[in-house]
Amino acid sequence: MELQQMRYVVAVAETNNFTRAAERCLVVQSALSHQIARLEKELGARLFERTSRRVRLTPAGEAFLPAARQCLDAAERAAAEVAAAVGEVRGRLAVGLIPTVTAVDIPGALRDFRRRYPHVRISLRVGASDDLVEQIKQGALDAAFLGLPTTARPQGVAAHELARDRLVAVVAPDHALADEPAVDLRRLSSEVFVDLPEGTAGRVQSDQAFSAAGLSRDVAFEVTTADYIARLVAQSLAIAMLPAAYAPQLTGVTTVEVTDAPARVEYVTWSRTSRTPAATAFLALLDIPAQPRAE
Repeated sequence: MELQQMRYVVAVAETNNFTRAAERCLVVQSALSHQIARLEKELGARLFERTSRRVRLTPAGEAFLPAARQCLDAAERAAAEVAAAVGEVRGRLAVGLIPTVTAVDIPGALRDFRRRYPHVRISLRVGASDDLVEQIKQGALDAAFLGLPTTARPQGVAAHELARDRLVAVVAPDHALADEPAVDLRRLSSEVFVDLPEGTAGRVQSDQAFSAAGLSRDVAFEVTTADYIARLVAQSLAIAMLPAAYAPQLTGVTTVEVTDAPARVEYVTWSRTSRTPAATAFLALLDIPAQPRAE
């Protein structure tokens, strides 16, 4: 079993197409198909179901895929460690972040990192804080930037607190609250809200604040990105609560201070059991302490 064969299997699984997988791997399709067929013969099982309309993993393929990814990651990590031993930083840097990060200029940090370490391949994933933590644990991400309620802290990963912020109300410019200098949660509780999906860290901080005040609210719209929250607010469909430091980036809306607003904490997190040379270099560029508290 060869690493190249595993790369081909992963590429087909991720593209669901032999032609696109071959293009990604920079080989002709016939060579890729031949190598996968050889591997299937060696394993004694079909990894893919092939029809004229689609390609999908068989149960055997589903079982094989995670191990193949782990082998490829281990091989890449080993090569990166060898390069680091002779003074080069290579390999990959996979960074995750929530959309409302403000404590770090992520594009600027990645620009500086790229200039200093041009041989590192960088990938960026946007998601919810809980999902990003799980991806750190699974080794899919090297570092992630989160936003959590003050009552929570990342679990099972190394974490460094970056900043704290309070939420503000975000309303349409012609909303009745737009000219108010400040409001409280009780006044807001009578409004219709748009928010992140229930259970996500970005939603929990607001839900907990209203609950602690003995109030309920109507979340009529659930979306997965903060920019789309702002688009619904701008259409006067609802109001929202978003981090004060992030809100100035939005257009077509007005922000209002909330006297008893909930707060959130931004963290950078990474694996507490293993760290690639690229991840170490990235955290050093951000001046993150080498031994933060691990939960």
